[in-house]
Amino acid sequence: MSSVPTQPASETPPFRFENSYARLPANFYGRVQPTPVTEPWLIKFNRPLAEELGLDVRAIECDGAAIFSGNLIPEGAEPLAMAYAGHQFGTFVPQLGDGRAILLGEVTDTSGRRRDIQLKGAGQTPYSRRGDGRAALGPVLREYVVSEAMHALGVPTTRALAATVTGQPVYREQILPGAIFTRVAASHIRVGTFQFFAARGDMDSVRMLADYTIDRHYPELKDDERAYLALFKAIAARQASLIARWLHVGFIHGVMNTDNMTISGETIDYGPCAFMDGYDSKTVFSSIDQFGRYAYANQPAIGQWNLARLAETMVKLFDPVADTAVNLANDALGEYGTIFQKHWLDGMRRKIGLITDEDEDLDLVQSLLTLMQKGKADFTLTFRRLAASAENVGADMELASLFEEPEATSPWLERWRRRLTREPQMEIERAASMRAVNPAFIPRNHRVEQAINAATEDADFSLFEALVDVTSRPYEDQPGRSAYAAPPKPGEEVLQTFCGT
Repeated sequence: MSSVPTQPASETPPFRFENSYARLPANFYGRVQPTPVTEPWLIKFNRPLAEELGLDVRAIECDGAAIFSGNLIPEGAEPLAMAYAGHQFGTFVPQLGDGRAILLGEVTDTSGRRRDIQLKGAGQTPYSRRGDGRAALGPVLREYVVSEAMHALGVPTTRALAATVTGQPVYREQILPGAIFTRVAASHIRVGTFQFFAARGDMDSVRMLADYTIDRHYPELKDDERAYLALFKAIAARQASLIARWLHVGFIHGVMNTDNMTISGETIDYGPCAFMDGYDSKTVFSSIDQFGRYAYANQPAIGQWNLARLAETMVKLFDPVADTAVNLANDALGEYGTIFQKHWLDGMRRKIGLITDEDEDLDLVQSLLTLMQKGKADFTLTFRRLAASAENVGADMELASLFEEPEATSPWLERWRRRLTREPQMEIERAASMRAVNPAFIPRNHRVEQAINAATEDADFSLFEALVDVTSRPYEDQPGRSAYAAPPKPGEEVLQTFCGT
């Protein structure tokens, strides 16, 4: 493998790396250098995120293409590929690992949070499994757009620091331009990381990983009498909240394998992900999800299934008595459903303008979703227009026009308004609150595809830039940009999305 130059030392290094994961034993990762590329060009640099990370932005901008392509290793970086296993579509694979991703190191941001900085598509690693370790431009642009949109929507997520073209092709079903994505995460520890060691019967490493996870993500649990059980419960609670937020914005991850579930509670690995247009609880976009395992409405149950796999790796840490440990694990898993349901219903209440709780609210929400599914109404626009109806009955017709049978909306709207009479908010205040949780703009699938096609076929990044800008302010009405809020026209629909490998 070609050597990669290291950025020379200076009084103020652009990255202040503190690499705690690299201090763990060697079986946790493989040390590897990025493979240099021929003609790197920096497409996009997320300057606000860089400032949030406490990076020296000016110094990075001088060498950005070299750094974010892996051609220049910043001072203090300790590049490595992490080991992990995972259940992929229900089938366990004992060794996966970062096959095309290289962790440069960790920095502490301006809020005191430790964050990973990782290059995706930077060349082969010990876990590449005969792959080339590279990424194509399309998946890099998709991850940049969607991860930053999710952040703007308020959903916990990994972030996009940079996107770089390599000047070299990658060979898939066709020849595509190569690119590298620079990802920022609270960490890259996954359910599959725990599975990697448990599958080898290495409980010492499982315990070490659990201790590291507590130190890094859940330090408040250190003194808990049952710290490992408390850790599992905390992870489950974050996943319940995260997946509820996915459903609130119509997001479908597409590949919820255990190696794609973080311990930190962030959304990770935007491969065949997509946002729904017309509401259908069974919606699937991923080309590899042939049986709908990871369909929109299945995501909460898959989250629990993945957590059960995590519990299997940790159960021996919960209690020295096996039966007691299993009972504790099952009780903790049972709590997940209750926590998820509360997060989901609370969020749906806010989406329809409710701030108090009544027993009928669940049925009110489910009745609306049933109406939307029968009427093939656009998920995002239905809730956005409902905010207008909250302050002006005259807006009902515009809302109803989203449904195949507009008149079918009237009974539900009447029931909803009766419920609103028992709410303390004034109409204008309620509408503002609803607009704050119901986006006008999401990264519509057809818009993402248009941006990718323009970039890969014509080296035109203007659609990508516009989409990033529009979706960075999803809850604002943006004059002149209503087309970005519109669902696809006939012939523009994107029915399948593809993995980025």
